[in-house]
Amino acid sequence: MKIELPGRVFTGQGEGRKYVELAWVKQQVKEKLYFDPYPGTLNLRLNEESMKRRVLLEKRSRLRLCQSEGYCTGLLFKASVEGVSCGVVIPQVENYSENLLEVVAPVNLRQKLRLGDGDLVTVRVYL
Repeated sequence: MKIELPGRVFTGQGEGRKYVELAWVKQQVKEKLYFDPYPGTLNLRLNEESMKRRVLLEKRSRLRLCQSEGYCTGLLFKASVEGVSCGVVIPQVENYSENLLEVVAPVNLRQKLRLGDGDLVTVRVYL
C-alpha cells in the first residue's frame, strides 16, 4: 500500500541537516532504508488533505529512528520522489508542525530533480 503526499518545497532552517549528520541517525537510515543519507533533508509544506494523510502514516509506522540521549525519536517510512528511492522522517517532538514533511535520500533531491522553493512534489510513502 502507498500513500501519496503532495507538498511544496521550502527552505528550512538546517535542523534536518544536523539531525541526518548524527552518526546514529545515519546508521539507522542505512540499516532500515538501505542507503547512506545525503546530509540534509528536502522540506515540504503539506496542504490540508496531505496533512490528514500524514496523520494516517503516523498511526501505521513500523520503523523508528531510536533516539540517542538529547535527541528525539522519529518515525521512518520508505518512500520515493520522482522515481528516486528515499525516506520520510517524522520527528516525534512536541510542537512539530503537522504540515511539514522531511524527506531523506541518498542524493541531494533539490539538485537531482532541479527543485526550487514553491515547486510541487509528490512523495509516495510505502506502508
